[in-house]
Amino acid sequence: MINKGRILVVEDDFDIANILNIYFDGQGYAVDVAASGAEALAKVKKERPHLIVLDIMLPDMDGYSICQDLRSSPRTSHIPIIFLTQKDERSDRISGLEMGADDYITKPFDIEELKLRVQNALRRAERERYIDPRTGLPAGGLIQQRLQGLLDQSGWSLLDCRIENLDDFQASHGFMATDDVLHLLASLMSDVVQSAGGEDDFLGHAGSGNFIILTSPALADMIRDQIKGRFLDLLQLIPLQSKPDPAGSEQLSLSISIGLIHEGDGPFDDLADLTEAALEARRKDSLNPT
Repeated sequence: MINKGRILVVEDDFDIANILNIYFDGQGYAVDVAASGAEALAKVKKERPHLIVLDIMLPDMDGYSICQDLRSSPRTSHIPIIFLTQKDERSDRISGLEMGADDYITKPFDIEELKLRVQNALRRAERERYIDPRTGLPAGGLIQQRLQGLLDQSGWSLLDCRIENLDDFQASHGFMATDDVLHLLASLMSDVVQSAGGEDDFLGHAGSGNFIILTSPALADMIRDQIKGRFLDLLQLIPLQSKPDPAGSEQLSLSISIGLIHEGDGPFDDLADLTEAALEARRKDSLNPT
């Protein structure tokens, strides 16, 4: 069955959480469950879901606080959230929507209705190009907004990253192996940005083998070096149906180029200037691939 995306169910009622887990797993989703707000935030930090079904009443914090926390971070602000609660007051629904929730459903609920709400929320997210379904990272529309915002900011650095020879790799090993490469690289980059980056750093998947990282000049070199240093190890994790000959490894034909520009390299009059400068920096780096 095709994986339709990752859903995080945040619900402290074991029976309800178990029902949702079994049901959405049967619908073709990868489902994870958290029984508290702290556990939910930790799971989101480890691996971003495509959608969150979030109970408002939790043992350690309310769903409003979790939603506000997720919406305040550039790394998680794009994730669709559906509130699940016993409250049915108009003021509660409004509060949830004001916090940034995408939808709201009350208990007891019709699970078929919840399924349709999940499907609609995911479709909206894809239509608005907020997330890439292969990596779970912010995609085109959100990336463009963040890049546009750089023109009015100072003290930033932009890393334009690209997997080289990905088309040839896909022709040799197929779409599934290529998706594995993208997923593994997204996880690697997320881990590096999480551990070496700043709290407001941004990571996005710009399509195919292209990724964008926004950080500060003080951290940019460290992030670039860590990604490059770990890339070859990542290649060994790719499950290939037919392993290439070690003497001429097709796997190792993949490399990563990272163009790095800073706000001080400008001025950049518009988005075209900015993206062209990043592209040129990446081209230069591709002459010395990892």
